[in-house]
Amino acid sequence: MDRKIPSGQVLRKWVQGLSGLLQNAHLTGFVTGRLYKGPLKRFCVPGMNCYSCPGALGACPIGALQAVLGERKARFPFYVLGYLTMIGALLGRFVCGWLCLFGLVQELLCLVPVRKVRVPEKADRILRGAKYLLLFLAVLLLPVLVRDRFGAGTPWFCKILCPVGMLEGGIPLFILDRAIRPAARFLYAWKLGILVLILVLSMVIRRPFCKYLCPLGAFYGLFAKISLVRLDLDRKACVSCGACRRACPMEADPSRKPDSAECIRCGACTGACPEGALSLGLRTGKKRRGEEFPAGKERHGKA
Repeated sequence: MDRKIPSGQVLRKWVQGLSGLLQNAHLTGFVTGRLYKGPLKRFCVPGMNCYSCPGALGACPIGALQAVLGERKARFPFYVLGYLTMIGALLGRFVCGWLCLFGLVQELLCLVPVRKVRVPEKADRILRGAKYLLLFLAVLLLPVLVRDRFGAGTPWFCKILCPVGMLEGGIPLFILDRAIRPAARFLYAWKLGILVLILVLSMVIRRPFCKYLCPLGAFYGLFAKISLVRLDLDRKACVSCGACRRACPMEADPSRKPDSAECIRCGACTGACPEGALSLGLRTGKKRRGEEFPAGKERHGKA
């Protein structure tokens, strides 16, 4: 397997890195260990980015959603859900492919020259459903139903599972703030173990967190068929060679389903397609030529 970054994907890597830097631009926090608490923290960023990261300027939408649902006086999270719906309708999982720093981390780790593993198709299909289960249970349901003696809900996903929070918040704060070190016991070790597992898996499986565990990706995936940013397939030009699937970091198959909820709109498939049958752009409401035919058939207009 070629582990070099295709030339067409270099720009995307830079955009991912710059996005991560802008979302965590409170650089003094990485020296003092103090979180930014200014007005920007009231607003959510588009992707997964821990609120407790010393450099974070905005709130993580998954963390914000759990925080509102878990308040003592229950109220509907109009702002957060409205924001997520807007981003989903406009960009969909383009956020995952271009704006998520943890996605970049996984992709860079996948460049490590070790033998790659392909998860069996049946197991892969089942595991991909786990992120939707986590979205429903850990993010939406449990903070509402399970409350402490003061009537507050727990942000279960952030507290128990999120590797992004450990990487961006847990580890830096442990290093910078001596006061929290005595509290770093079983739960800290548990989340550190999850992070290490995800990072190791990222060396042998492409974007495992995005495929199987990310509730934000699951939410944005619900808008795959209607989001403004879309992947177009010219089915007449497609020869079903499989190059797009091999190039896809999510191991989706654009030649069969270009509007898949797994597609992160990264554009890797468009550069890999030898026939130029795939293109990444904005939804116009017009069908591309040949879109009405099955992939690989009717290429020359013959039955």
